[in-house]
Amino acid sequence: MIERDIMVNELAQGLRPMSQGIEWFDALGPEEQSEALLFLHHHCVQARAVTEDGPESIRRAGLRPTHTPAVLITRGRMEHQLGKIAALTPLDERRKAFRLLVAVLAIADGRRRERFCADGCGHWWHRLSAAD
Repeated sequence: MIERDIMVNELAQGLRPMSQGIEWFDALGPEEQSEALLFLHHHCVQARAVTEDGPESIRRAGLRPTHTPAVLITRGRMEHQLGKIAALTPLDERRKAFRLLVAVLAIADGRRRERFCADGCGHWWHRLSAAD
């Protein structure tokens, strides 16, 4: 596991404040930011994010419904829309995309924890809080 993996999972689990996540994200170069957004996209899909997660994700991310990532997440198939969000290129949109994808991961992975991992699992990221 690498720093990125730990960072985004700690953010999604509320173990680290989003302000630290934004600071970390802003310190990345453009290529690394793209990789972080694609990583988040992939993990949101793996956690089985659904269309119904969109409105709560927007709220948790602190976005206005008119922000580009917020508009995208409410239109079409979730997996496809997450890919569009991860591909946004302007820095300001990337920050919003980062916040939104972390929120989607938080919701989808939280649901996965409750349904499939409540009695234990092999997901290393579900043991981060135990390591603190």
